[in-house]
Amino acid sequence: MPQPAAAPAPEQAIPGFEQIEALVDRFYDRIQVHPELGPVFNAAVQDWPEHKRLLTSFWTSVILRAGTYRGNPMAAHHGHPITTAHFVQWLALWRETADALLAPAQAELVHEYASRIGRSLRYGLGLPEPGDGRIPLGPRLPLPRGG
Repeated sequence: MPQPAAAPAPEQAIPGFEQIEALVDRFYDRIQVHPELGPVFNAAVQDWPEHKRLLTSFWTSVILRAGTYRGNPMAAHHGHPITTAHFVQWLALWRETADALLAPAQAELVHEYASRIGRSLRYGLGLPEPGDGRIPLGPRLPLPRGG
């Protein structure tokens, strides 16, 4: 009777630097030509090779705890015409690219990180959750008391 496959060792579920670099490179190549994401990114990014280096630093700091990223992702995304739909498309393209390049356990790990980061950025930018028809109105102000 065949033995069940052993679960991958924890380190096998973590992509290495070269894999992360390849993922970032392929992903942002696809972003540049994407019909809806391309115009947003291409308007914001002046130097794609440098942007890819920065994002490789970001993702290796997230996934490998490399500590090489020195930036503020929230500030970098403010002021751009980003919508919730863009986040949905970004995550779908990230998932497709990761699934094509990484082992399943590695792809799942980077999907989870991307989902968390996307949720945090959406929240920080005041964008609604996907499928949420409410319009964000800004911070809640305390109601006046007394009368």
